Amino acid sequence: MADAGKPWIKDETDGKLRSWEEFYRNRWQHDKVVRSTHGVNCTGGCTWNIHVKDGIVTWELQGLDYPQLEAGLPPYEPRGCQRGISYSWYLYSPLRVRYPYMRGALLDLWRQARAAGKEPVEAWRSLVEDPEARARWQKARGKGGFRRADWDTVLELIAAANVYTIKKHGPDRIAGFSPIPAMSMVSYAAGARMLQLMGGISMSFYDWYADLPNASPEAWGEQTDVSESADWFNAKFLAVVGSNVSVTRTPDCHFAAEARHNGTKMVVFAPDFNSVAKYADEWMSINAGQDGAWWMAVNHVLLQEFHHEKKIPAFLDYTAKYTDGAFLVELTPGEGGGWEAGQFLRANRLARHANIENGDWKLLVWDEGENRPKTPMGTVGFRWGKGKGKWNLLPKDGEDGSPIKPLLSFLESREAAASVRFDDFGQGQSLRREVPVRFLEDRDGRKIAVTTAYDLMMAQYGVARGLGGDYPQDFNDENAPYTPAWSEKYTGLSRDTLVRFAREWAVTADKSGGRCMIIIGAGVNHWYHANLMYRAAIHSLMLTGCVGVNGGGLAHYVGQEKLAPLEPWSAIAFGRDWVPAARLQNSPSWHYVHSDQWRYEKNFTDYHSVPAKPGADSLAQGHTMDMQVRAVRSGWLPFYPQTPESPLALARRAAAAGAKTDAEISRFVLEEFKSKRLKFSIEDPDAEANWPRVWFIWRGNALMASAKGHEYFLKHYLGTHHNAIAEDVAEDVVKEVTWHDKAPIGKMDLIVDLNFRMDTSALYSDIVLPAATWYEKNDLNTTDMHSFIHPLSEAVPPAWESKSDWDIFAAVAKKFSELSATHLPEPVKDVVLSPLAHDSPAEIAQPNLADWTKGEVEAVPGKTMPNISVVTRD
Repeated sequence: MADAGKPWIKDETDGKLRSWEEFYRNRWQHDKVVRSTHGVNCTGGCTWNIHVKDGIVTWELQGLDYPQLEAGLPPYEPRGCQRGISYSWYLYSPLRVRYPYMRGALLDLWRQARAAGKEPVEAWRSLVEDPEARARWQKARGKGGFRRADWDTVLELIAAANVYTIKKHGPDRIAGFSPIPAMSMVSYAAGARMLQLMGGISMSFYDWYADLPNASPEAWGEQTDVSESADWFNAKFLAVVGSNVSVTRTPDCHFAAEARHNGTKMVVFAPDFNSVAKYADEWMSINAGQDGAWWMAVNHVLLQEFHHEKKIPAFLDYTAKYTDGAFLVELTPGEGGGWEAGQFLRANRLARHANIENGDWKLLVWDEGENRPKTPMGTVGFRWGKGKGKWNLLPKDGEDGSPIKPLLSFLESREAAASVRFDDFGQGQSLRREVPVRFLEDRDGRKIAVTTAYDLMMAQYGVARGLGGDYPQDFNDENAPYTPAWSEKYTGLSRDTLVRFAREWAVTADKSGGRCMIIIGAGVNHWYHANLMYRAAIHSLMLTGCVGVNGGGLAHYVGQEKLAPLEPWSAIAFGRDWVPAARLQNSPSWHYVHSDQWRYEKNFTDYHSVPAKPGADSLAQGHTMDMQVRAVRSGWLPFYPQTPESPLALARRAAAAGAKTDAEISRFVLEEFKSKRLKFSIEDPDAEANWPRVWFIWRGNALMASAKGHEYFLKHYLGTHHNAIAEDVAEDVVKEVTWHDKAPIGKMDLIVDLNFRMDTSALYSDIVLPAATWYEKNDLNTTDMHSFIHPLSEAVPPAWESKSDWDIFAAVAKKFSELSATHLPEPVKDVVLSPLAHDSPAEIAQPNLADWTKGEVEAVPGKTMPNISVVTRD
């Protein structure tokens, strides 16, 4: 034993034995700590403390000073993930884009043109109008060959390309794509603002990479209103569907774990035993893509046992008050006898309401108290009345203020049972099922058969309630859609398991006041027909009173959607302080058309079941490309370029014809469309006059992670090597679009990518500009999952020759302005077509299904065709 007071091991090295600790201490030294976060599309919204030493980011550490939501909820922290805590390595990674790079083939051609004495715009014209030269740099895309360039060279070429494109083709041939603005909204706004000020287009994002849950606007009319993730803790039943929260929602997963300790039951639906399944009470190994079949059968059980048999008061009251179940639906005679479900019954169809304001836009429910139809407040017609709008969905008649007790079903008060046709899309067949009806007289004295939306839903789900028709015998009828036995064939999960789940779900919702929640994510949302799977799950929430309740509802988390300061941000991002009309393009349409993916498919009815033969004007037939054309003509969707003719040239032609004011220019354009002398670009997208020409990409990987149909991008956009093997099949199918036997290869003249890493988009671009990382710039970050706004703060200056997105686009705009002084010296008029924007229901032409270019509907801007605006660009 060592002597008292002396160490167990004698250090005879004069302290060198512990000198290794100095390295460890140095590793964690720092001069300052700066709060920042990561501008990434993960919805995490985590705050980080960035430690800096001698101007170098050395490490980051999770912040712990989150606000508390309310007493009783767990704190936000711990927040952060392995990806976030290692981000500082990106700043100094070998993959970091440190300097401007240009494809060598293009750089050589550019230098030759400039050396020959050509000024910048003329130099670009000489290259892009030379097919051999243009193909040279296009074919080099994706094959390496980048060379370091200086900022002056790349800015000059980019500005020259923009000026040339605007002069030759029009500004609507210049496009920009960047993902969700909320993750770094100043950086997004930088590029969008430049594009809008010069007349270019800003492409959508949330819908393009399939993060937008289409079911949300379909069911509720909003985009993605979801709960704070801390609300998971309030739930008493959590169904986790297609969301591996411990991996993709790492900062929030602790709320799920804490909910389990709080007594919450968790059931995880996943084909594989994924990471979050370890938290579950039950793991349901559902077959991939079959979640819709599960929830449809759950709804069958809920309606059969808890609505029809047990008649749970809370469920019925909620359904009557908060859903459209009580609204009256008109039945129309079907072909070959029987009835078809028609539209919601409009108030002005009845004599009592024949002269009601906006009668086509006011709906009816049956009031149980007075035993007659009434017009509940809050439907669209009441919101846009001449007087003060009645926006609240109160249970009162909007005309006389009398109370309404909506009757959900005519089952007990029916005057007849009508045999109605229902579509079984799974088997591609139609079923006949009886529904209870009552009869009303319209204002002309004709008899109208009506039922409720709830009664139709009961029949659709196969809940017989003593009525006749093609109803299932019981839960074990595997040939009738939506029974537990039917679901078993698709999901791979037993009917007994499903029935038990549905009963537990309903009992929990009843006893807890609706605290059942579905956490749903990309595992479902990125499937085709995800909207139908979502809506099936939404029904399970609505039928048990769980939407709008703390601890209940649909918790969709795919992408960082919500941008908190939307209005002031939009003014900056889309140049609304300078120009009144923005060119905003939905990316799915733009890519589908311009990348020529429409050429490789036939009618959509060749791929999908449509049980009934559609009528001549039905939307459920034809080719998707024809529907795109129809939508653009009718003003339902935007599409750019707008016309084969430059919008600037179109305005000049109007002026030459005598148009002096903006209104006269708009009328001239309208007459050109009506006479069919002017066509939409979408009617002939493969014509060279209608190609997109310049594409800016920033903050995202548009040519890989976001490219749905990557091989078509490479072929038709880039003109480089590709692995497209599909054959053209649409020639004899499309009717509204001009067919070219040979599809264009390489539509894009120039692709510019702002990036801090060499991802796929950078590797395929012509010019790569070094963008600052998240720790090297000031920005803002918000998320739909949390109530706070995070700043991105500049912990260190941009490294090497990188610049913030704002500074890069400002530099491009400055050089563009310098060249414009010569080439675009005078203010120009720009004709902008944009989708319908109605101020009231009265402005909407009804019906609006016919193609007005065929003379069936009068061409009216803002009603039956796109709005026509004239913007002065200086």
